[in-house]
Amino acid sequence: MTNTVSEMIDAVFDISGETLPAAYPFALWGALARHAPTLEEDDMIGVLPIKTSNSAGGMLIPKRAKLVLRVPARFATSIEQLAGKALEVDDATLQLGAGKLRQIQPYPTLHAHLVTGHEDETVFLQEVAARLAELGVLGKLICGMRNRIEAPDRTIHGYSLVIHDLKPDASLRLQYIGLGADRRYGCGIFVPYKAISDLD
Repeated sequence: MTNTVSEMIDAVFDISGETLPAAYPFALWGALARHAPTLEEDDMIGVLPIKTSNSAGGMLIPKRAKLVLRVPARFATSIEQLAGKALEVDDATLQLGAGKLRQIQPYPTLHAHLVTGHEDETVFLQEVAARLAELGVLGKLICGMRNRIEAPDRTIHGYSLVIHDLKPDASLRLQYIGLGADRRYGCGIFVPYKAISDLD
């Protein structure tokens, strides 16, 4: 692949709150777009899954949890307006604190919590391999569990995925472009993965 790939950066925000609904990615995107409408202008913009833990009352937000948006570098200034905002995520409130920009670094092993694709694992991996070939990315695949994000009117299905033995340029390309659809709901976004195990 010889065409230029737009540089992406991570915008990292401190957050505080008690819980989030199980299907929070849909409502979270809506809340972000209400405060920063320019986010709707580019399908490459994604929201990384927030690290939470399950409880009877919803998804618990740890004290050190962060909200991370992966955006084209040209959006760096437009997302600054999110700092300090209170996001109404269904019946929960997520308070954003200070934000900072973080450059994406190459790592040989990357992980995505959910990559959309065919429901059959074999076909899914064939589709992934074909897409990686189109991107000029060489790496070894480990398919994890089948996951889903559910809302009253929509369900997203996919698999968790680890790709390892990546060269630095391929690692950056994959983190910039991702795989599959629904980046704004946390799908297909790759982050460094330090152990090839526990593929949830």
